[in-house]
Amino acid sequence: MTAYRSHIRTGAILAAALVMILAAVLFLRWWNSFGDEASAKVPFAPAQAEPPRGVDGHPVATLTRSTVLRSAPDGRVLARLGTRTRFGSTTVLAVRGRRAGWLRVIAPELGNGRTGWMRASDARVGGVPYSVVVDLSERTLVVRRDQRVVRRVRVAIGQPGVPTPTGRFAVTDSLHVRETGSPYGCCALALSARQPDLPDGWPGGDRIAVHATPDEASVGQAVSFGCLRATTEDARWLIDEVPLGAPVNIRA
Repeated sequence: MTAYRSHIRTGAILAAALVMILAAVLFLRWWNSFGDEASAKVPFAPAQAEPPRGVDGHPVATLTRSTVLRSAPDGRVLARLGTRTRFGSTTVLAVRGRRAGWLRVIAPELGNGRTGWMRASDARVGGVPYSVVVDLSERTLVVRRDQRVVRRVRVAIGQPGVPTPTGRFAVTDSLHVRETGSPYGCCALALSARQPDLPDGWPGGDRIAVHATPDEASVGQAVSFGCLRATTEDARWLIDEVPLGAPVNIRA
């Protein structure tokens, strides 16, 4: 009888432990859907179904088949890309250079400040007239079309210890947020930039985005984990107007 009761207690303890583990997993999944950096776990829907089709402006490459990015033409493989991003958008890459049969492009898979080479035959090359400059000291985002300023946006920036990364990046995704009450608000413009200074234990992703926020009082403050927060009105304009592949220069 004593042994029987011991088995019952052991079974009850194991069952309780399994319940706790399951609860922890579910909690982490829920927690990962929040935070300040763009994460694939948040239910996004691409806002721009069609890739850019212009020929003038800043050059972009729309992938027509899967490709690999290399350290140099015919160099070592750095990353492999499909025709869709992790968020479901058409893969459109900003082009920074060309060589016979090759394109030097920006991609989030490479990390901040790095570019890779891909075969030009794997993409349709076009152009976008828009570019974006973010001034962290002024906490402003300026959109230009054909070198003419068409929008100035006040933004929140990264807080001390987790600053918004600086450098040359590009727009990778224009996204509607399906989740009511999301900290991303209505929508987000995902960038190729990544946050290298996330705090220990941070369960969210490291991608940087310009996104709306339910806390519009925070716009203009240094309060995020690196993302750029904008008002709902400005965020909606950005996802409607700024095309995939548009170059983004974030400076201190």
